Amino acid sequence: MAREKKGLGKGLGALIPSEENSAGKGIRLGGPGYRELPIGAIKVNPYQPRDVFDEEMLSNLTASIREVGVLQPILVRTKDFESYEIIAGERRWLAAQKAGLHEVPVVVTEADDLKSLEFAIVENVQRHDLNPLEEAQGYKRLIDEFAYDQDKVSKFIGKSRSYISNSLRLLNLPKEVLDFVEQKKITAGHAKILVGLENAVFLANKFIEKKLSVRQAENLVKIFRKTKR
Repeated sequence: MAREKKGLGKGLGALIPSEENSAGKGIRLGGPGYRELPIGAIKVNPYQPRDVFDEEMLSNLTASIREVGVLQPILVRTKDFESYEIIAGERRWLAAQKAGLHEVPVVVTEADDLKSLEFAIVENVQRHDLNPLEEAQGYKRLIDEFAYDQDKVSKFIGKSRSYISNSLRLLNLPKEVLDFVEQKKITAGHAKILVGLENAVFLANKFIEKKLSVRQAENLVKIFRKTKR
């Protein structure tokens, strides 16, 4: 498991401590690049790999911020004289707005577009609630837009090459199946079983209809393959 902590994720942790380690340790007192900024001066990151935020978790975070404030600074970069762009921490920024805050703590760092995407991806893949499709799309953007190969993504993120490869394979599924994953009607585990199958949509609907576990879904696919021979 220690291998999963390598790559830029460690560097991001040096810039922004984990939320569970941030409370009560003086983060709000400052440090290199630390300041308080008006919420309106902060813009969303176009390289953000996450498209959808879990509404329940966002509501819980909003309630927490309303009670104790933002304990973990948002990582931003300077865009022009009066505006900043989020690199990591968009969910905290959204929750702070919902909580009625006018200013939020940030750490300002220098980052070009590539580094901004890298930081955003690393922060997101460390979140347990990240949509697996958004994770895969983040990896694909590194490959398509920044000329990474899977080996470089693997070393950079700190996950095995097979993990990266399997994650990317999800993007080859039909849109209907990808929608099922986003809607949490099936899991990424269910979806991986369907990669490369012509009847992926039909089988995905069967998984949903019968409320199958991943193991049960695997057995159904095995039976389906035998009957197709």
